[in-house]
Amino acid sequence: MARTREFDTEAAVGRAMELFWTRGYEATSVRDLTKHLGIGQGSLYAAFGGKDGLYRAALEHYRTTLAADALRSLEEGADARSAIRAMLVERVRIAVEDGGRGCLVVNAACERLPEDAATRRTVRDMQDAGRDALAEVLRVAADRGEIATRHDPRTLAAFLVTFLNGLLVSAKITSDVRALEPLVEVALAALD
Repeated sequence: MARTREFDTEAAVGRAMELFWTRGYEATSVRDLTKHLGIGQGSLYAAFGGKDGLYRAALEHYRTTLAADALRSLEEGADARSAIRAMLVERVRIAVEDGGRGCLVVNAACERLPEDAATRRTVRDMQDAGRDALAEVLRVAADRGEIATRHDPRTLAAFLVTFLNGLLVSAKITSDVRALEPLVEVALAALD
């Protein structure tokens, strides 16, 4: 008779996400994970198929929590410029936490690509979702006359996603929000 899983897998994924985010995939061993999660190696393999499966679950958890919150805040913003500014600054604030751990997704891209096709798909899907949400906010803002129409909204959105990726890498080097926030204003000048 199979044993019933004796731990909360959702909580374990959240805790694993934090560990991968802080240490990275390569620097996190199965032993580190079992110790941090308080589960046995057999339980980890039974629930997730191993370290790689738990990493994928952690990336998915990031997508459905922090990344989803960022998209929601973008869509709920009063005006495009304020919403985009708030989203970018919040992403920087999160990235500089814990000594500048950056962004889990950008870290995954830097550490795991181009070799890891599954991580590439996950990162690309999240980047595409962010770009698409930004493009829609920018399209509506252009229609309302809130921003200049000299740039195609999709191209402008792609620029902002690319800028954000670079900003999140910079947060690992300079973990000071006050030093990085002025860069957001420079990027927002593209909306003029």
